[in-house]
Amino acid sequence: MLLRWVISVFLNAVALIVVAELFDSFQLDGFGTALLASVILGILNVIVKPVLVVLTLPITLLSLGLFLFVINAITLMITQAIMDDSFVIEGFGTAIIGAIVISLLTLLLNKLVNDTVR
Repeated sequence: MLLRWVISVFLNAVALIVVAELFDSFQLDGFGTALLASVILGILNVIVKPVLVVLTLPITLLSLGLFLFVINAITLMITQAIMDDSFVIEGFGTAIIGAIVISLLTLLLNKLVNDTVR
């Protein structure tokens, strides 16, 4: 269980670094910052995200689940606010695009790691 969480945090950090390399308006100070951001993001996904999902359930259903990307962007923006200058996202549009790319990369990386481990 702990190993799975550590792998997830590491893969999330890799996805954050990739997004930071792709977009100039998404900045991280380094891989250590990405790991810390990944831990904070994981904690927020456990505590804040379920509350946001329940509060926005009608909108999420009407958008066929696409509003979950907005919720992911909100958690990214909260993470950025907690980390101050070491993690910067310039604008909510960048956060939404970053959330989409991070979700896709994390899905792909988890699939690769799970196939390799088995």
